[in-house]
Amino acid sequence: MSSKILIIEDEFAIREMLTFVLEQNGYSVIAKESYTDAQQALLHESPALILLDWMLPNMSGIQVAKKLKQSDSHKSIPIIMLTARSEEDDKIQGLEVGADDYITKPFSPKELIARIKAVLRRTQPTATDDPIEIVGLRLDPISHRVTVDGKELHLGPMEFKLLHFFMTHQERVYSRDQLLDNVWGTNTYVEDRTVDVHIRRLRKALETHDKLIQTVRGSGYRFSTRTD
Repeated sequence: MSSKILIIEDEFAIREMLTFVLEQNGYSVIAKESYTDAQQALLHESPALILLDWMLPNMSGIQVAKKLKQSDSHKSIPIIMLTARSEEDDKIQGLEVGADDYITKPFSPKELIARIKAVLRRTQPTATDDPIEIVGLRLDPISHRVTVDGKELHLGPMEFKLLHFFMTHQERVYSRDQLLDNVWGTNTYVEDRTVDVHIRRLRKALETHDKLIQTVRGSGYRFSTRTD
């Protein structure tokens, strides 16, 4: 299931551009032009992140952020401020009222997506220290041991990280780029075909359980116990 992002931006052209970029990168989008409209949306939706414009009519983005962070229902939703202000004091003001990050206009789609991914990783950690077991395949994050039906498997560091990510994100298809971002990290510059190499190594190591990692042609890879 894709992450849902709420945009609060009063300029139509920017709102449309943001919606297009986010949807092209696999996000579900709710776009509103004011805090009043956004309040109505928040009654029925639970976004994973809010993109909030600094300059809004009637109520500034700073005021909106403060209200959201004071609300028991919405204070846990991360906020990225969109601002034309590049002064350090302005940025600090935004962070002090609870914004998790800010991005200064004009910005590139690539920078926007990178910042969204970074905030989501910080605020929605997926790692767990509890052992995970699926159809006889067991991964222990603490001891870094993987076993199949009690037999220990020997995985390289990246194969272990890749398997851990897959086992905690079952039944969803991830592209090579998404796997690179989530497993290798956005600051690591490697070719997307590197993913294929590590997938092959991981499948080989899994032996009888290699079919858990499925290739979805034209889309990427999925971890699934289903064979249909």
